[in-house]
Amino acid sequence: MDPILDLARPSVLRNPYPAYARLRENSPVFWHELLGSWVLTRHADCLSVLTDSTRFASDWRRAGEDIPAPLLSVQTLDPPEHTAVRHLLLDGFRAQDRQALYDAMERQARELLAELARRPSFDVVGELAEPLALRFVTTFLGVPAPDLAWFVPMSRTVVDGMDAGLWPEKHEPAVAARAELADYAGGWLAGPPKGGLIGYVAEHAEGRGVDPSVLRNSLRVVLHAGYESASRLLGNAVAALLTSPGALAAFRASPATAVDELIRYDAPVQADARVCVTDTELGGVTVRAGDPVTLLLGAANHDPLRFTQPSELRLDRAPNPHLGFGRGAHACLGASMAIRLTGSVLTTLATDHPDARPVAEPEHRRNLTLRGLDRFEITVRPRQGEEELT
Repeated sequence: MDPILDLARPSVLRNPYPAYARLRENSPVFWHELLGSWVLTRHADCLSVLTDSTRFASDWRRAGEDIPAPLLSVQTLDPPEHTAVRHLLLDGFRAQDRQALYDAMERQARELLAELARRPSFDVVGELAEPLALRFVTTFLGVPAPDLAWFVPMSRTVVDGMDAGLWPEKHEPAVAARAELADYAGGWLAGPPKGGLIGYVAEHAEGRGVDPSVLRNSLRVVLHAGYESASRLLGNAVAALLTSPGALAAFRASPATAVDELIRYDAPVQADARVCVTDTELGGVTVRAGDPVTLLLGAANHDPLRFTQPSELRLDRAPNPHLGFGRGAHACLGASMAIRLTGSVLTTLATDHPDARPVAEPEHRRNLTLRGLDRFEITVRPRQGEEELT
């Protein structure tokens, strides 16, 4: 069985980390024919690539690839082009009243959980994580949230396309979905809101050296990546807490370190890619200029050379140098926001609903680049007989 395609089998998809461990032990750096890429599994090797944009590019034009203009964004450019748009977005992030945003988000999370708690059970993914994440990121952007019934399938199709190297049939639908999202986001700067991140960049973009099309593409990326990172992180984290004995109660004891550990333990971003632009020795292998490099960040986050007993969920683990949100120039812009959203929801769940538990096994989507749940049914009601005793 192909070691990468094997990760998509339902039994492995539920817990890919033993399969990652076998790859790390047997072939920590190997060439994968179907991907046409070197694959890295160790923390040190992945960190080396992520933090070296001189020798490993996110902008594949540096290796001679023809990249369509709609794909050029803060995600795909390298310094110095990347620096201008990233700094503009970072300035916009810092200019927002994030505390007010967090306070509003916490109220919404508590209200939504209280409403869901009235039912015998509910789906963490479709009824909690996805609506909260979309509402949160669009409020931050300063625009109304689109209809979930339209946006969620569109977003999932884009994510499916990230695995097109393994399943080529996913490429064209993803291109079409990305174009539709780009059209949706394209009007933001033409008639920007007065507040939010979009309002800020519309007012301050002039003279910053950022191409208007790159800025539009980057705002689309903030919407899509922010939503996917936050919703998948929240779903994965709830699943980890509710399927690990005692973990929900333990979360209350160490919330400051717990979210970082939940990211390391089952990160949304399981893989990333770069292209080598200068011949480089990596893990005992010579990677030639022009060679693609695939970083299995999920494997790196469970590397025993970097983490003691990595298969254990240790909510008080510190320090915790996971690669769940990347490193270097392309580290996730909205990582702190996704962490805060997850921490707030989990704190509410652990404090207000300590009886939360699964009523069915978590169901995972067949995505290898981004890891997330398709559905996870839980209840927060006390077990039968407990209500009368309390």
